[in-house]
Amino acid sequence: MSIKLDSLSAKELEALIAQANQRRKQLAKRKPLAVVKQKLAALAKAEGYTLAEIFNGASATPAKSSPTKATKGTRANPSKGSKVAPKYRNPGNPTQTWAGRGQQPNWLAAEIARGRKLADFAIG
Repeated sequence: MSIKLDSLSAKELEALIAQANQRRKQLAKRKPLAVVKQKLAALAKAEGYTLAEIFNGASATPAKSSPTKATKGTRANPSKGSKVAPKYRNPGNPTQTWAGRGQQPNWLAAEIARGRKLADFAIG
């Protein structure tokens, strides 16, 4: 974020300084990140998890709990989607792909708006 200080009036500068001081006070109240990570790791360990399982979405059954049954029509872990091979690729940037699920990526929607066909981007 860059702010052009030369274009601000004295009143705007005072408001900006007040906001910056308020933000600095908020940040000063926070505990160091290492301390928070240690607390999280200890809490996760006490419940039978690792931080990787919690934050990286690894699907592992906790050591101290029994597995639950998924109800009919729902996935056991709705936040974890299944991987699907990409079906479409951006010829301008081959690292940009789309599997054909969900909303079209911006690069593909822009190309289709320009009159190109979806089949033009099909892989293989």
